[in-house]
Amino acid sequence: MPLFIIFIVIPVVEILLLIKVGELIGGWYTVGLVLLSAFIGVNMLRHQGLATLTRARAKLDQGEMPIGEMGDGILIAVGGALLITPGFFTDFLGFCCLIPLTRHLFVKNLAKGFMGWMQRGGKAQFHYSQYEQRNQGGARRDDVIDGDYVDLGSKEGKQGGDETRLPPRSKQ
Repeated sequence: MPLFIIFIVIPVVEILLLIKVGELIGGWYTVGLVLLSAFIGVNMLRHQGLATLTRARAKLDQGEMPIGEMGDGILIAVGGALLITPGFFTDFLGFCCLIPLTRHLFVKNLAKGFMGWMQRGGKAQFHYSQYEQRNQGGARRDDVIDGDYVDLGSKEGKQGGDETRLPPRSKQ
């Protein structure tokens, strides 16, 4: 369903918005407005990206993990991609990713969703019918690896002569 929204619904909404705005203010003004929003967005992207990078670098210098800045950086990159895409709806979403207040709301909601997913088990929902049928009896015997070892650091290993040779395996 999300791919349907991304590749079908959003372009249709963009086309409808471009047509409506073009009818209201004219075609060339609409093109100019789209180019102006892209120009403003690229400048905001550069400013917000550098500010986030500076904050992340400061946290790293203090020995802290810049987790919040990493989330900000991802949303800034997404916002930049949305602003480069022509259209008003994607520009709106892109500006929301670049404005710190709305970006922090996005990061907060994404983190909450991720934590909920992790608490539910963090497992992807895949269906392995053949795998499940084959392994319903529990662990198979051929999944167990048997091995012997010799501690070469012990006194017995050093007194035994050839330290690199393992003793013969006893059959049980």
